[in-house]
Amino acid sequence: MDIGYIVTVIGVIFVSMTFHELMHGLVAYRLGDDTARLMGRLTLNPLKHVDPFLTIMLPVLILVTNMLTGTSSPIFGGAKPVPFNPNRIDHEEWGIALMAIAGPLVNLFLALISYGLFIWTGSTTENFAGMVFSTSALVNLGFFAFNILPIPPLDGSRVMYALAPDFVRRGMDAIERYGIIVVFILVMLSGSLLNVYMTGVIKFFLALFSTIFGA
Repeated sequence: MDIGYIVTVIGVIFVSMTFHELMHGLVAYRLGDDTARLMGRLTLNPLKHVDPFLTIMLPVLILVTNMLTGTSSPIFGGAKPVPFNPNRIDHEEWGIALMAIAGPLVNLFLALISYGLFIWTGSTTENFAGMVFSTSALVNLGFFAFNILPIPPLDGSRVMYALAPDFVRRGMDAIERYGIIVVFILVMLSGSLLNVYMTGVIKFFLALFSTIFGA
């Protein structure tokens, strides 16, 4: 088991989820809600954003499983959600949707930058810089793909909520009460289906990045 690779993945996860949650808080603040600021969540300190299951257990479980079985399932995870007051965010559901999608979009941007640095520096996965850039691209794409799923309490559900009719919203409200339990069941029961979806999204954006950078 490559300890250097494990440390790199964990480091990338902490950086990625920190920017993800910070962007949620910043957009909410710009839309009139200072809840995240008052609770000390507008910070680059990753320890403020750590969720024991989403940030540590889930990605490490996937990583170790990959290394022990020789598989290459996408590594993904999340962080402790940034608190917000929906009654204080401008533009109601659409403002909440904008706040929600900001997190995955910053992961997509970080993946793009990481891929670009991998290409521009002429790195390979055999050297440290190349390992960091390639890992960052893949992990951030994993964060993006997982968090845009329209399943409460993931970010994609906030966008779906803004578009959905009332009867769908009521169902989503009922599901969201169970929070992390829903995510755990999703990961455990969807298995290969989730893996196929995640791999498809990641391959699509890697191909797009390759076209952008002429790789």
